Amino acid sequence: MKAKNTICIWYDKEALDAAGFYAATFPDSQVTAIHKAPADYPSGKQGDVITVEFTVLGIPCIGLNGGPAFRHTEAFSFQIATDTQEETDRYWNAIVGNGGAESQCGWCKDRWGISWQITPRALTDAMAAGGAEAQRAFAAMMKMKKIDIAAIEAARRG
Repeated sequence: MKAKNTICIWYDKEALDAAGFYAATFPDSQVTAIHKAPADYPSGKQGDVITVEFTVLGIPCIGLNGGPAFRHTEAFSFQIATDTQEETDRYWNAIVGNGGAESQCGWCKDRWGISWQITPRALTDAMAAGGAEAQRAFAAMMKMKKIDIAAIEAARRG
């Protein structure tokens, strides 16, 4: 059954590479269809891959090879909740280590320019606690690139 709502992500020409990487990196992720252009178009030729249907952690997406007209910004990101430091490290290292870039506070960018928030549940739980506990965890997070769960938990305890 086709999803009623699908995230569409614009790529220059690398939608298939990106979808394959996401499918290999995240569980419950796969490339489900590849569609080729039936005719020439402004930024490509007949037979070029024009769209790729894929899932990221079960969320349906479509990658559109639309050419270089639009660039990604942090205004859109995938937020991935993690349960352990090992899981956090695995996703972070996969994205950054495959030509991506680190940012701050659990954010990184993949080599295609898509932003990711690799967010341990320990951090969101600390923020939800409110008060001084949340303030301490927030202050600790502000000094981090990749989130360190042990440091967040220590800050939370005071």
